[in-house]
Amino acid sequence: MNARGLLISLNSAPKTHHLRTTGKASFQSKSRPEFQLCPCQRVHLRRIYGGNSFIWRVKWGRVRADVKSEQYDIVESPPESVRLDQALLKDDDAGPLPWWEEFPKRWVIVLLCFSAFLLCNMDRVNMSIAILPMASEYHWSPTTVGLIQSSFFWGYLLTQIAGGIWADTVGGKFVLGFGVVWWSIATMLTPIAAKLGLPFLLVVRAFMGIGEGVAMPAMNNILSKWVPVSERSRSLALVYSGMYLGSVTGLAFSPMLIHKFGWPSVFYSFGSLGTVWLAVWLNKAHSSPIEDPLLLPGEKKLIVSDCPSKQPVKSIPWRLILSKPPVWALIVSHFCHNWGTFILLTWMPTYYHQVLKFNLTESGLFSVFPWLTMAFSANLGGWIADTLVSRGVSVTVVRKIMQTIGFLGPAFFLTQLSHIDSPAMAVLCMACSQGTDAFSQSGLYSNHQDIAPRYSGVLLGLSNTAGVLAGVFGTAATGYILQHGSWDNVFEVSVGLYLVGTVVWNLFSTGEKIID
Repeated sequence: MNARGLLISLNSAPKTHHLRTTGKASFQSKSRPEFQLCPCQRVHLRRIYGGNSFIWRVKWGRVRADVKSEQYDIVESPPESVRLDQALLKDDDAGPLPWWEEFPKRWVIVLLCFSAFLLCNMDRVNMSIAILPMASEYHWSPTTVGLIQSSFFWGYLLTQIAGGIWADTVGGKFVLGFGVVWWSIATMLTPIAAKLGLPFLLVVRAFMGIGEGVAMPAMNNILSKWVPVSERSRSLALVYSGMYLGSVTGLAFSPMLIHKFGWPSVFYSFGSLGTVWLAVWLNKAHSSPIEDPLLLPGEKKLIVSDCPSKQPVKSIPWRLILSKPPVWALIVSHFCHNWGTFILLTWMPTYYHQVLKFNLTESGLFSVFPWLTMAFSANLGGWIADTLVSRGVSVTVVRKIMQTIGFLGPAFFLTQLSHIDSPAMAVLCMACSQGTDAFSQSGLYSNHQDIAPRYSGVLLGLSNTAGVLAGVFGTAATGYILQHGSWDNVFEVSVGLYLVGTVVWNLFSTGEKIID
């Protein structure tokens, strides 16, 4: 058996000890391999054989690997400390890697962020289904329903910029973990708060928004360190598709849980999933590749060579940031985009129930199709964007193309809803609207890391604050408009803002780095 390398844990280097091999291990070298070890009480040796990693345990003078008959002995007793240093032995004969070892660690981080956003929207959209039986039970008017739906955004608004600063300062791992735990607890407290009274429910929903508010800036901070520029659109599209699939999951399962166990069961069951995610997150995730002791050198080199250097932020250059027109293009476009998106997120089941006359189960199930379309379109858009960039199209042009589709597509399909009488065509039209909206993930949502990679968390927090304001005003205004007008009026406002966003984005946005 050929050994490709040994990774030896070291911490200090005064006195050295020699490691010699015994047993039947064969090496592609003429002399016996010898390694210098620093004094240590525990020495961790990671043997890389074709990419496989084994943690080797030292018991007094012997280091033993559980790989066939190979043994490694330390001549003298190992004394005191441990630290990862370097690979000392290599050979050219390495066997094929199993798939779980070949899977890049950066994509493990991406998938964990994806699952966090899946839970994020599951916990958010369950209220859009549960609000129907809750409104009937507590006799809430449409204006009150709009107030409850918008209360989430009160807390969500508070932690956008703060979450970005926090993540850029202490690292995204802790901040995202905090957010998931916080909003999961708030989700499980929702039924209790509703029984206590409307003020308590509004406070708990706002508290839930506080937890979800830090998620997006924290994720942006983590991916700006882990994901190379050449994979940025795909990784962000995958993470954001977690939000869409979270909406699908929440809208699909909420009606079934409500019918079988009552509306409180939705909040208890969905909220409890956050603890499962947290256990995996704490075990597998790191805020940056530099902090991951088990990241293989090849992948670390790839990430570092293609990711801009991002040191911890000690101060925020607010004057510089706010003086840049592309930053304001992000802020305005984020507001215009989120107005329509959040209205559909929170009010779509109500639209299906009131206008298309679907029952509770049908409202939930038919609300799934637009979000499924978004999950597919987001990843399609990410693949198209990265392909265009890899073929030499400028990042600026790619971002403008993707976001223009993300604005004009929804605007067109929303204008068609007022001319459609068939429920099936209305659902199809809504799905097309949301599907084209998802191209925004390769437009404005990827742009923060383009123009200010070091401050990407702060910048996303800043622009998303405007997006949350759109959610607060848009969701509440929809309830007021419906009480005094019609759904056509609701869609007209959204279309107008989509058109404003299109103009601003194409005039002032850029894909080049403008802030170091």
